[in-house]
Amino acid sequence: MHSRLDYARVAPDAYAAVRALNDFVVHRSGLEPLLIDLIKLRASQINGCAYCVDMHTKEARAHGAGEQWIALVAAWQESAVFSPAERAALAWTEALTLLPQTRAPDADYARLCAAFTPEQVVNITVAIGLINVWNRLAVGFRAQHPLDRPAAS
Repeated sequence: MHSRLDYARVAPDAYAAVRALNDFVVHRSGLEPLLIDLIKLRASQINGCAYCVDMHTKEARAHGAGEQWIALVAAWQESAVFSPAERAALAWTEALTLLPQTRAPDADYARLCAAFTPEQVVNITVAIGLINVWNRLAVGFRAQHPLDRPAAS
């Protein structure tokens, strides 16, 4: 797979806007780092973004997630490893990432609202939108993970 274009270089203002939203989510949203990692990892799995799955797996480890927790994100509905709040965030992440299919079910929204404050609900929703933007940039333009780049000759 070859990179299609360097979106950060071609459209630096657009890239800066996405980075600014990322900075808000990571540093000012008030969401726990591991919850942000969970959202980013699950959406990236759904979107098939290898670059982001790798990045957010490493970030989750750095924030204290164990290997079992990370491995079971993809099968969270079948695992008791996740707290009720994490399960609510995962359901909402899937609902919004797969929006055309799910239409954001009331049951998923109610579960989210039962686990988080209204401000957290908004910030979780922004975090989901953000990772979907990153996934679309990375997958759409075939961002290459350093391990996927051809070796120099």
